[in-house]
Amino acid sequence: MGRQRRWTSATKRTVTVVLPLLCVSPSAWALEATVTGVTDEVEGNIQAYLKNIDAAQYTEVRLEGEIRRRTEEAMRVYGYYEPEITLERATDKRAWLEIEPGPQVEIEILSINVEGDASEDPPFQQAVEDFPLEEGDVLRHAPWDRLSSQFSGLAIERGYFDWGFTDRRMEVRPYLQSARLYMDFDSGPRYQFGESSITGSHIELDRLRRMQPFEPGDPYLAQTLADYNRSLAETGWFSSVSVRPRLETAQELVISPPGGGAPWWSEATASQPERPRVTSAALASALSLNKPSDTQLPIDVSVEPADRHQFEVGIGYATDVGPRLRFGWDQPWINRFGHSLDHDLYLSAPEQRFTGVYNVPLEDPLRDSYRLQYGVRNVDDSDTKSLEGTVELARRWEFDNDWVQTIYFRTTYEDFEQGGEADQVWLFYPGIQWSRTRTRPQRFPLWGDRQQLSLEYSDTVWGSDATFARITGDTEWIRMIGNDNRFLARISLGAIETDDFAKIPPSLRFFAGGDRSVRGYSYESLSPRNDEGRLRGGQQMLTSTLEYQRRVTGDWWGATFIDNGDAFDNWGPNDLKTGAGVGVRWVSPVGPIRFDIAHPFDHEDDWRLHFSIGPEF
Repeated sequence: MGRQRRWTSATKRTVTVVLPLLCVSPSAWALEATVTGVTDEVEGNIQAYLKNIDAAQYTEVRLEGEIRRRTEEAMRVYGYYEPEITLERATDKRAWLEIEPGPQVEIEILSINVEGDASEDPPFQQAVEDFPLEEGDVLRHAPWDRLSSQFSGLAIERGYFDWGFTDRRMEVRPYLQSARLYMDFDSGPRYQFGESSITGSHIELDRLRRMQPFEPGDPYLAQTLADYNRSLAETGWFSSVSVRPRLETAQELVISPPGGGAPWWSEATASQPERPRVTSAALASALSLNKPSDTQLPIDVSVEPADRHQFEVGIGYATDVGPRLRFGWDQPWINRFGHSLDHDLYLSAPEQRFTGVYNVPLEDPLRDSYRLQYGVRNVDDSDTKSLEGTVELARRWEFDNDWVQTIYFRTTYEDFEQGGEADQVWLFYPGIQWSRTRTRPQRFPLWGDRQQLSLEYSDTVWGSDATFARITGDTEWIRMIGNDNRFLARISLGAIETDDFAKIPPSLRFFAGGDRSVRGYSYESLSPRNDEGRLRGGQQMLTSTLEYQRRVTGDWWGATFIDNGDAFDNWGPNDLKTGAGVGVRWVSPVGPIRFDIAHPFDHEDDWRLHFSIGPEF
């Protein structure tokens, strides 16, 4: 693969840079440049090269020499190799730097060649095609340096561990205003994934190997190793995970990228010991004498078990429920198959609940599983009293597009009193749910959306005390305009169809109002009422929110919002309730804190405060 280009003319420009020049004194060099007659990028580069000069470190003669040297270096990267620089001091602290840039160097010969297996690899071909310089263009150093760095980065990223530059030259002839550029990159063979060796695991090794996103013989990709490393960490089974290729030959000596710093693929090889680095030319010379015969790389996987018992305590407050306490007891693994068990205890004044989830991971433990969920909940709030016990068996799938599908069968016993009417019911009903949540960043999303749709059905034919069909749906969106304008929109709906609504327990009826529903109204205070004026719960529900937030400073935001909604019967509301107000958002170290003042439109003189901690999703 090669590339040859040519051009001919040059241009002259006059550049005047006015700089403050200090005599030898203990004061710092205050650099403020006024540049005329030069392009913005050349002016900016001169200023960048000169701004860190400390006059106190130089004699007057050395200081002027340092200014000249840095100015020449700053202009050289844009093809100006023969500038004429005149430095005239006007005062003790100022000077004029007058520059006659001279002609720019032009590219006479441009030769870029990729040899080895990478010559047929599309990313390398694309890198050559995207190179912005051609023969006849003005010489610019930055694209040339970037291409060199790109080749070396792609080589490590894509498994060309024997790479090297057999030729990399920039021959500049300022007196001819020409440059000849030569870059010959020899990638050598591309390595493949070999067999994996796993140490330290308390989980069955076959289960971990089935999670591998590669097979022995597949072309090596550092990103694939990083994905495997991340997947193992996300299972929760391990306290530490290290996935790395076993490099035992000279390819271990590959140099760091020219730009310095840690490359993105270092995540996949972070646990490798540091080794001496050599130049690419020396590496290419050494490898030419000893070409590897086996290009399959064994993969070493080292893990350490996570703590078997993990505890979490949380304290919060919201105007809907007052103070609240949460205690979590998680067992991320309870046997060699990776089964897990989580328990959660939640306490607040109107509601107390204890829940547990037993998770049985399948072939892909992050995406496919069986779940046994169980719990007990007690509610005593306004016109609702309920003691509920539930057991649910579910099958869960997560697809490549991040949608999660869950099919479940739930049995619920509920002893309740709603609006003065009491009953006890056993319900057996299957259901299906689709959901997806996407946020970035997670703590206070600046972009995100959440979707959820659930369908459930119960029938007396199989022993339930009620026949009903129930649907619920939610959609919520967060988007930014610029860096300081955040918009949130939300719609929630629900409906239940039944011939005997009295048999439907409060946990399945619909109520609206509160911090996450219609602000300006108290928690679940919106629903149809019976003849005694007590809340009965609705057969349908619809709520919506539109909120605008504006950054005030740092992590503080102001907000204005309007909420609309109600719970009702007969498949249509007579009149939806509306609340609007203003608020403050603080992105605290423990999560977003929200404080709102809301006014319900059907109560002319009423205002309600809403306070909560936690993200919108």
